Amino acid sequence: MSWASNTVTLDEVSRTRSGGQAVGPMDAVRLMNQGALLVDVRSREEFEGGHVLDARHLPQEEVAGAAESLKKYRDKPVIVCCESGMRSGAAARVLKAQGFAKVVNLRGGLAAWRTENLPLVKGK
Repeated sequence: MSWASNTVTLDEVSRTRSGGQAVGPMDAVRLMNQGALLVDVRSREEFEGGHVLDARHLPQEEVAGAAESLKKYRDKPVIVCCESGMRSGAAARVLKAQGFAKVVNLRGGLAAWRTENLPLVKGK
């Protein structure tokens, strides 16, 4: 087995663990400008401490029961985010299993968002 084929395998494992497809902050902005919903799965305290404008707060523990409240987005792009991309990866997998066709994870989470100097708002 060559090194290149090992890399592909590692990429596939990484993609599976992160909830499938992931987009960086700038691609997330483009998707949001085209009508994508951004779902922030962090805790209430984390969300109120700084979140993306127009993000919908949905704590990770509530994602499994949220299919009905998110149903109008079932066929639209949904971006899931957390602080680092780990919790949102799990949430993205849950949404995909519930039939949401265009779910992506924010690669690197809000840490990557801040690195790109993109704005956050505080409070509810």
